[in-house]
Amino acid sequence: MTQQTWLTQEAYDRLRSELDYLTGTWRTEIAAKIEAAREEGDLKENGGYHAAKEEQGKQEARIRQLMDLLRDARVGQASSSKSGEAGPGTIVEIRFPGEKETERFLIGSREDHSASIEVFSPASPLGGAVTGHKAGDTVKYTLPNGRPATVEIVSVAPYAS
Repeated sequence: MTQQTWLTQEAYDRLRSELDYLTGTWRTEIAAKIEAAREEGDLKENGGYHAAKEEQGKQEARIRQLMDLLRDARVGQASSSKSGEAGPGTIVEIRFPGEKETERFLIGSREDHSASIEVFSPASPLGGAVTGHKAGDTVKYTLPNGRPATVEIVSVAPYAS
């Protein structure tokens, strides 16, 4: 099962525009570059041809990534069906043990650069750990280096642009 990704409308529009460019104008341009390099002769020693083919491979992978992301995206305001629970489209405020200051972040797609605060994916260790929890909960999770960590959820609120 594919995980649904939450995006702001601005992020969705930006990613949709990028996909439209890559599948239209960019494909035409790269095909012309490859054809021009092919006409230069021996492909074994043709640096321009190999560079264009490598660029084509990278961008085709990006096209597939964008298509998957946008196909499964939920766009707009966060749903409030599970009142008070952290999840995609919510702003979570946390505090680490022994700290007085708190940190805030949006649970969403790392592709969402339109948010004015840091974004954590629900697939990230911290984003995944707080998902489904409410303010007042203390959550334990494992850091990427394998060490355990704990955070207290101070507040959860729907994202509003």
